[in-house]
Amino acid sequence: MAQKKYLIAKLTSCLREDKIQLWKPPYTNEKKEAGKEMKELVQKYSSKLNINESDTENMLEEIRCKAIERGTGNENFKVTGIARLDIYLPRRKSRKIPLETNLFITGKELRSQIAQEHALKENAIKIIINKKQLDLGKTLEDQGVTHNAKVMVLQLEQSDEETRRKVQEEELQCKKEKEINDKMQRTKKGLEILAEREEYLDPDSVPYLDIANQTGRSIEIPPQAKKALVLAMGYHEKGRALMKKKEYEVALPYLLDADKHFCECSTELLNTVDNYAVLQLDIVWCYFRLEQLDCLDDAEKKLSTAHRCFQRCYGENHERLIDIKGSYGREKVLFLRLYLLQGIGHYHSGREKEAAEYIQKASRLYEELSIDPDKVYRLSLLGFSEQEARLALRACHGNVEHAANLITNRREEKAQIRREERAKRRQRLEDINTLKSMGYSERAAQVALHNTQGNLDQAFKFILDNPELLLEDDDDDDPVTVDQFQVSQESIDQLMYMGFSRESAEQALKVFKGNIHLASQTLAHYGGVLPASLQPSPEGSSPSEESASSKDSPTESAGSSSSPTDEDMETDAVNEILEDIPEHEEDYLDLTLEEEEQIIHEYLSYIQ
Repeated sequence: MAQKKYLIAKLTSCLREDKIQLWKPPYTNEKKEAGKEMKELVQKYSSKLNINESDTENMLEEIRCKAIERGTGNENFKVTGIARLDIYLPRRKSRKIPLETNLFITGKELRSQIAQEHALKENAIKIIINKKQLDLGKTLEDQGVTHNAKVMVLQLEQSDEETRRKVQEEELQCKKEKEINDKMQRTKKGLEILAEREEYLDPDSVPYLDIANQTGRSIEIPPQAKKALVLAMGYHEKGRALMKKKEYEVALPYLLDADKHFCECSTELLNTVDNYAVLQLDIVWCYFRLEQLDCLDDAEKKLSTAHRCFQRCYGENHERLIDIKGSYGREKVLFLRLYLLQGIGHYHSGREKEAAEYIQKASRLYEELSIDPDKVYRLSLLGFSEQEARLALRACHGNVEHAANLITNRREEKAQIRREERAKRRQRLEDINTLKSMGYSERAAQVALHNTQGNLDQAFKFILDNPELLLEDDDDDDPVTVDQFQVSQESIDQLMYMGFSRESAEQALKVFKGNIHLASQTLAHYGGVLPASLQPSPEGSSPSEESASSKDSPTESAGSSSSPTDEDMETDAVNEILEDIPEHEEDYLDLTLEEEEQIIHEYLSYIQ
């Protein structure tokens, strides 16, 4: 199949060079049949490309028929508005199939039509167009689908289901589709919760995601950019976990979601991390393993983007990596996969010389990065994992002693970073408790310390300068409103003794529900009167009620729940995300290279 694509690409290239248009006379007559001059072309290109005449004739006829078909489709679209879509069916369903439709039907209608025409189970397929999952509720036109668009069909059924009875099969497929959709929704929910959780939360009791540099230390990123990056990296990790299981059909939608969120990050940020480059590689790899590279029009662009990003992150000659890590052996696996995919792309485009160059570069890297199993075993006897062993051996060019030292040193560095991070967060918790002891809510303390970079004195002033934080209540289960709260005369007298008027004292005590400490501090800070934002409105509603409707931040909506059942669901969603996040920060570099070895040998056999 790959060889045929290569030969058709070579023939197409020759036709372009010779400016031959097979769909026009003399190569196609009025009846759209092949003209006599086609025989001359067969002889010419058979000799030029060293292909037998029969194969050359068949491939030229295939190119000619497709060109006529496309031309007819273009004319038909101009006149009738009926678009032609190229449907790329799952791997076992042979090649692409044309489908004619108007662009005003919904995604669901298109899915149903494809399923009916090709004997697929409607609930067991997903459709990808323009690198996006088709929205079933919107029209094709609204989703940017155009004439001659490429439509990739992913089949989610399990192979053993085909042997079951029809009713059981349909039930299982519907269940599987529902499970996949539910899992994607849980992934989205879990990532949104984690993306909204702030760095001042207690890591021992509340899971959260942090972003670290190549040494493992946390890096400061603006909140909005951090949210987009966390979502992108979370979807990417979910997709990578599925790729490891060879579930490419399910993995691809997660990778495309990750790509969408990475595009929301600034170019400056993407130039400083290699995650975006790795994602581009993973997307192209996924399409390739699904045998649907033809559906990815910008595969070459994605690989070029990955290459440029690696150069910016690692340095032209990997000098930045060497400065940071001391070597760049581990990252070479990414270049192996990059060169291999670039070589495959060149081969499928008929560029044999370039294909040979890149596939041979990948082959040389494979020989360099192949790991001796005996060395991995020797390191495992020292208490190191296979993953640690592979990564270290590649970094140390196969030297077992150096690899053991590298793993030991890295473990110590990570332990030290964890100790420093824990100490930093413990100090934050101590500062939160200090502010809580002064009468402020935990939430107010968290927000204030976060906005003042942990400065306790400034945090105290920040709360007073932002009176809406004074209304934060950790135990907001009391249904009593400001107007209903009964203030004791003794409390009023205490505030009046401090020099505040009776009216201000009573108002402050009602707002803070009898908390003399908060009432006195606020009145003192604002010159003896409550700020306007804390004063009860004329209609009689309390400021706490008003702020309750306006202060619902994404953090609170994502991190809180209305019932224990919701809390359990959110916990499950978060835990499901955390299960797919690898413990080792260099997990993405730990490729066994088994797939790569097989593919390298296959394509070397084509070009040699």
